[in-house]
Amino acid sequence: MMRHRQFWMGMGLIVGLAGWWFSGQVGAMSEKKDMKKGGVVQVRLMTQDGKAGPVREVPQVVRSDKEWAVRLTVEQFRIGRTAGTERAFCGAFHDHHAKGVYFCAGCGLPLFRAGDKFDSGTGWPSFFQPFAEENIGEETDQALGMSRTEVHCNRCQMHLGHVFPDGPKPTGLRYCINSAVLNFQEEGVVPEVATIDLGAGCFWGVEEVFAKFPGTKSTEVGYEGGVTKNPTYRDVCGHGTGHAEVLRLVYETKKTDAGKVAEYFFKIHDPTTLNRQGPDVGDQYRSAIYFTRPEQESAVREVIERLTKEKKFSRAIVTQVDLASPYTRAEEYHQKYFEKNGGGGCHIPQ
Repeated sequence: MMRHRQFWMGMGLIVGLAGWWFSGQVGAMSEKKDMKKGGVVQVRLMTQDGKAGPVREVPQVVRSDKEWAVRLTVEQFRIGRTAGTERAFCGAFHDHHAKGVYFCAGCGLPLFRAGDKFDSGTGWPSFFQPFAEENIGEETDQALGMSRTEVHCNRCQMHLGHVFPDGPKPTGLRYCINSAVLNFQEEGVVPEVATIDLGAGCFWGVEEVFAKFPGTKSTEVGYEGGVTKNPTYRDVCGHGTGHAEVLRLVYETKKTDAGKVAEYFFKIHDPTTLNRQGPDVGDQYRSAIYFTRPEQESAVREVIERLTKEKKFSRAIVTQVDLASPYTRAEEYHQKYFEKNGGGGCHIPQ
């Protein structure tokens, strides 16, 4: 009996040490990713017609591990943030043949087209070229004792996979990519309604004015962009969760589009004040647009560039433009607040 106990105690020590070592490796890999972040990058976004837009300078997406853990699944975090690999023939897109665009699960940047996908027989989605060369970053990988070329999203540093020189013509390349770090948007399928989340100060007023916006299908207010799950209003007001008060706008695509939504958005608040709208001060009042479809980002940034060029504001626009993250519906008493309680007028289109 004593020998058995000693055996299992020894096994427990080995398992514990292995866990400690693995955690250290994960931490080191994650830290390595963080060291590459900061500043701006040049990328090509996807336009409304599905094409690659002009080269555009955008901020790199910088998030802490805690923020990534809220946004990503365990598998996405393991692969995308610690350079892991999914099992061959098990990914959602290895045998996927629909037409469309694959984009980054971390930041929404378009990465590959379905038309450039081919069956490599390896068990992982394979492409002979990226959506745009600017959108893919490369780095030498010596992790397995051999020299390989690792590829990652150029904006958020999500590890995607590797590129090899054994692909088909015309490039001769094979981008071997993990399904888990990709999202997919089908080509030619225009939804009747689309969703976009808007932060422009107190969400009572934002909902009030967008309820009257031509093309609005429905409105709801909530919290987005933070590091905790299911926050309450008290939590958000404590400035410890990082959430913004947002309006979840569902609009009819035949009546309006993301560009028109953005134009109206910039008329109802001051997008040049960081974490403040008038007397309301705090990170929950920041100016933010969270897109749910990659072409929405292109439309929003075009509006920002035009307003900047036209000098519509005396100071720089500081609006955060980011891929939608986990959203929590606000308490019922916040919904349609001015409609139920009277008042309003704090967001007046200029």
